[in-house]
Amino acid sequence: MARTALVLLLLSPLLLVFVLILQHTGTITGQDRFVEQAVPFSHKHHAGELGIDCRFCHVGVETGAKATVPTTEVCMTCHSQIWTNAQMLAPVRNSLATGTPLVWSRVNRLPDYVYFDHHVHVRNGVPCAACHGDLRQMPLTAQATPMTMQWCLDCHRDPAKRLVPQDRITWSRPYDAPIPDEELQRIHAHLLGVERSRKLTDCSTCHR
Repeated sequence: MARTALVLLLLSPLLLVFVLILQHTGTITGQDRFVEQAVPFSHKHHAGELGIDCRFCHVGVETGAKATVPTTEVCMTCHSQIWTNAQMLAPVRNSLATGTPLVWSRVNRLPDYVYFDHHVHVRNGVPCAACHGDLRQMPLTAQATPMTMQWCLDCHRDPAKRLVPQDRITWSRPYDAPIPDEELQRIHAHLLGVERSRKLTDCSTCHR
């Protein structure tokens, strides 16, 4: 018994290191994982090759707390005219015929105790790609970032370098082109105003 306790005592630092490393891997955070959908939707085709704006399908990301997913009617805006008999679109046609909404599986999921408001981020200069990655290169949608508390805090502690002008919000690679000095000054001035009303690292900002 004493020998076992001694071995466990000696191994405990290694086990702690292992756990600390493991909790930052995709196995725990979900980063890089793909989620199977009823309809194999390709952002690469729709947003990348066809150039469809994110907000066409995700209506309300600029005006509401929650991101919406495409309804059957949004899909059928185009697919009542093109690829009308494609087998992969059978769930969409069935949804329209029966009036049963399409069910999309969430790719990015935060714990219930985390409050996240999409439109606050979007309207304050956080581009889609900051959280969702370069979706225009994804044939199937994967979780692009770890979305851990530490990852969120890293941004909240130094948001200025992650914000972009509003016309870049839906860009695939919003950080590639340099931001003009006058826009940088505007972003910094805006952040000062935000910080006066609510400190971004306060616990109550995300936990309400």
